Amino acid sequence: MEIALPNWIVFTRAHCALYRGTRGLIGGRLLGIQMLLLTTKGRKTGRARTLPLAYVEFKGDLVIVASNGGSPKPPAWWLNIQAARSVQVQVGGERFEATWQTAPADQRMEYWRKLQASIPAYRIYRVRTEREIPIVLLRRQKPGWETVPLVSAPAESRARA
Repeated sequence: MEIALPNWIVFTRAHCALYRGTRGLIGGRLLGIQMLLLTTKGRKTGRARTLPLAYVEFKGDLVIVASNGGSPKPPAWWLNIQAARSVQVQVGGERFEATWQTAPADQRMEYWRKLQASIPAYRIYRVRTEREIPIVLLRRQKPGWETVPLVSAPAESRARA
């Protein structure tokens, strides 16, 4: 069953809000799969765009996939990150800047094996499309992690503090 685009927009916004508000306690896993929040800068608008993505940790990186559900078109976030060297990532209650690169060509099969073992839907997505699906490695940048408060105080109370 296909879900209409407006429903996905509502779901994505709700997922991001719950994830942020609970530091990933709600939304940090979806159907047993680890989720992160990726924030990119829109290549046309310059606006921040945040969405939840499935990921695996492998070889010291966070690995995400620009599958777009096996669509012939790549996801917008993939197009956006190609215009920037770094992105913002939130994993649970920690937020950080990350650089990215695609998986080296000679290691793609190793990454696919790891991804498909953790996220079986990727097997289906790979056969749905003829395009090469990018495997994206996110690497945390120093100086480390920023802890995100569980609930943000209103701007006025932060200004008084």
